[in-house]
Amino acid sequence: MALETSLEKPAPVRSIANAVAGWIDRLGVVWVEGQVAQVSRRPGVNTVFMTLRDSVADISVPVTCSRVLFDGLQPPLVEGASVVIQAKPSYYANRGTFSLYARDIKMVGLGELLARLEQRRQLLAAEGLFAQERKRRLPFLPGRIGLITAPKSAAEKDVVENATRRWPGVAFETVYAAMQGPRSALEVIEALERLDGRADVDVIVIARGGGSVEDLLPFSDEGLIRAVAKARTPVVSAIGHEPDQPLLDLVADVRASTPTDAAKLIVPDVAHESAGVAQVRDRLRRVLVGQVAREQAGLDALRSRPVLADPRNLLDRRLDELDGLCERMRRTLGHQLDRAADDIAHHRARARALSPLATLQRGYAVLQDDAGHVVTSAAGVGTAAAMSVRVADGRIHVTTTRTEVFEETP
Repeated sequence: MALETSLEKPAPVRSIANAVAGWIDRLGVVWVEGQVAQVSRRPGVNTVFMTLRDSVADISVPVTCSRVLFDGLQPPLVEGASVVIQAKPSYYANRGTFSLYARDIKMVGLGELLARLEQRRQLLAAEGLFAQERKRRLPFLPGRIGLITAPKSAAEKDVVENATRRWPGVAFETVYAAMQGPRSALEVIEALERLDGRADVDVIVIARGGGSVEDLLPFSDEGLIRAVAKARTPVVSAIGHEPDQPLLDLVADVRASTPTDAAKLIVPDVAHESAGVAQVRDRLRRVLVGQVAREQAGLDALRSRPVLADPRNLLDRRLDELDGLCERMRRTLGHQLDRAADDIAHHRARARALSPLATLQRGYAVLQDDAGHVVTSAAGVGTAAAMSVRVADGRIHVTTTRTEVFEETP
């Protein structure tokens, strides 16, 4: 039923909103086909929020469903999947928004295919095939690059030409394989095993241009994924364009967005590296020149010191000091010798004063018998006894004629 409104009798917003809600509510349950553009699962909320986009027109509508329905979908629902949903349209008058509440979801065509790929991705990820710790670093400058691509393909041209432009000496070992079709995965696996068995191949690139999801299915093949995970040689995935992401991108050691990007990743740029070498060489030269300059300045400072500018000045000063020390030593030694001479003269005078010879020089004499014994008494000497008299300057031999003993006076 149409609303009767006019300039004089306009309808309030609530009336219009409630009318729209009533019209939409009368649509009942509908089946809607579209593509899932966005999925939002909020923690602690039992409702899953999605955006359903028309496959032709630029039109989208919000969709909600219960978490039980969403989690029960097999294979799991992923963004980009084409689906047909059974939903009840509703209009929320308070917010003025339109949405669909999904009661059932069926995946069709490409959506079912994407769901199977997502299920495979989850299973392989659970095995750890996509783990970051499994990734190997590419060599800085590979001696030989293994390339797996289609014969005379644009991908081959992009990889070879760009890599050669960046590093003219790069060498390729190319093995051709079908890049789409039922035999593609098998041929790529055989080419990978062939290149991986060569010791001179340092990195392997699997390259293909862009295509539809169906065209890129071989590069999500489980057998190929496991072969890449088992390879001992680092593998670069260069499949399709930036939005494309087959499972090969997840298991490869390095993912290149395009074949051209792969060429940039596998070899360095000779111009950039030459500039880097020149920069390092200049920096090293500046460091060495600076160090030599500092050492030269230090050497010049040492050479400018008087002791090194004219070493004879130091020798002359030391010579004067030596002359002074020698003179001082001579004076000290002379004084010591003088004191020693005085001491010797004093001791010699004392010795002479105590010497028996000094007594003899005063007129005394020592009488000895012929046996050399000193005669101290006349009582023991007979007549005609041979005697010797010791005087100061010699000895006199005598013979006694008589002896006389004096009586001691009290």
